Amino acid sequence: MARKHVNPKSDVTWTPSADAPEEPLKWGEGFPKAAAKTLRNTQMRRNLTHATTTIRNKRALRVSETPDWEELRLAGSSIKNRVMSRLPELLEEMERNVTARGGIVHWARDAAEANAIAYQIAASKGVDEVVKVKSMVTQEIGLNEYFAERGISAWETDLAEMIVQLSDDMPSHIVVPAIHRNRSEVRAIFKARMGDAPENLGDEPVELAAAARAHLRKKFLSAKVAISGSNMMIAESGTLTVFESEGNGRMCLTLPETLISIVGIEKMVPTFRDAEVMAQLLPRSATGERMNPYTSMWTGVTPGDGPQEFHLILLDNGRSRVLADPIGRQALHCIRCGSCMNVCPVYEHVGGHAYQSVYPGPIGAILTPQLRGAFDHNDPASTLPFASSLCGACYDACPMRINIPEVLVELRHRAVEAQRGGIPTVWDVAMGAAKIPMSSGPLMKAAGKLMPLGRKIAGSDRRLVNLPWPATAWSTSRDVPAPPSKTFRQWMAEHQKEQGCTACSCTPTTRIDEEGAQL
Repeated sequence: MARKHVNPKSDVTWTPSADAPEEPLKWGEGFPKAAAKTLRNTQMRRNLTHATTTIRNKRALRVSETPDWEELRLAGSSIKNRVMSRLPELLEEMERNVTARGGIVHWARDAAEANAIAYQIAASKGVDEVVKVKSMVTQEIGLNEYFAERGISAWETDLAEMIVQLSDDMPSHIVVPAIHRNRSEVRAIFKARMGDAPENLGDEPVELAAAARAHLRKKFLSAKVAISGSNMMIAESGTLTVFESEGNGRMCLTLPETLISIVGIEKMVPTFRDAEVMAQLLPRSATGERMNPYTSMWTGVTPGDGPQEFHLILLDNGRSRVLADPIGRQALHCIRCGSCMNVCPVYEHVGGHAYQSVYPGPIGAILTPQLRGAFDHNDPASTLPFASSLCGACYDACPMRINIPEVLVELRHRAVEAQRGGIPTVWDVAMGAAKIPMSSGPLMKAAGKLMPLGRKIAGSDRRLVNLPWPATAWSTSRDVPAPPSKTFRQWMAEHQKEQGCTACSCTPTTRIDEEGAQL
């Protein structure tokens, strides 16, 4: 049973997760069941609405003052297309340049190999704790849990990641992992779990930040090993980058003696000129800033300055499979800005935890199933492509111009195809029944005559609230528009009768009678 922690002053209650997921990309439930739970969390929904609205407005302001924004998006998309077409040679170029500058490069096929390599390096230094820069890829492979099982504590130093870690929670956003928490909840978490939190700690942001700073400073000054990811690697020089807002990343990247960077193989640009484009797109899209307060770049090892031992772990973990997909490979263009989540109406209502994956929102809905190869209905990740209204807002917001709706439709197709040949579902039966009238003109005309009956069932000219079984599965969660008072065929026949063919430019071959039959 999960423990509950209460802040006596603000009466805020939060409940840590009972168990950490065994597989970070597969928490255990499909999207429909998980979303049904998160929808009942009204406080979380209020927190999300406030946060995403704020970020959207800031991003819109920064985009409006950038006259070449669309040209930058096109340039970013072009760069990523070139990267994907040359990825093997760029990775080899990256390895050569890192090695030439004193770094050590490791290749990891999957999460197990990456965790084992990182652990062996840390254990060889005789440490029992490491500090971490915010990294989605280490969440993806479950590094913290792997280290903990073997006696090494991995401490998150990003403020939001620290909140998530202290509360035994999981991240719910790519950029702002604790976006589902408000400041009163954060105060309650600090008081219950931080250990050295001030007794009179309030819930003002400046107080919370000061408490976190004091807590983390001890970790920074004592840690001998740090672990990071990278926003992008620059092949021509072997350089890695981290874009952040708090300075914790700078501390992790400069103070420890050993630095281990675990990076997905797709996080690559060929040249510094390409990095310049990304550096304009990323902060505006992620946090609505012209540039990040802290942009760190490091190249190998510099004697007497910074970590004196640098390891780069290049992680595949399903990415090669995604790269081979002509449609799905767009997901590898992602620069983890989170802008698709901030505009997604589904994400705003259900929150990141409903996606049951480290990668939530629209990008998670196309990335997670592909990384897992999850198209069979037995895998909960196969439900993610259906977690969308296909409104297209994510495509418009994406700085890399990833056509997320296109990939969603393709993945839905694969999920449906993977289920063919088994026991038909209710959806299969419904679609099979609908196919009969929809493939026959006379039957569709006959079905149109039943529309007045639908209006009587509705009891309204606007919507159907309660459909008879089995259509209740639809109407219990949606209002169905009431059928129109007449079909198009009937309207057209009346229109022709009143106005005549010359008024509507009809030809004799297209005239229809009042019953909808062609004349």
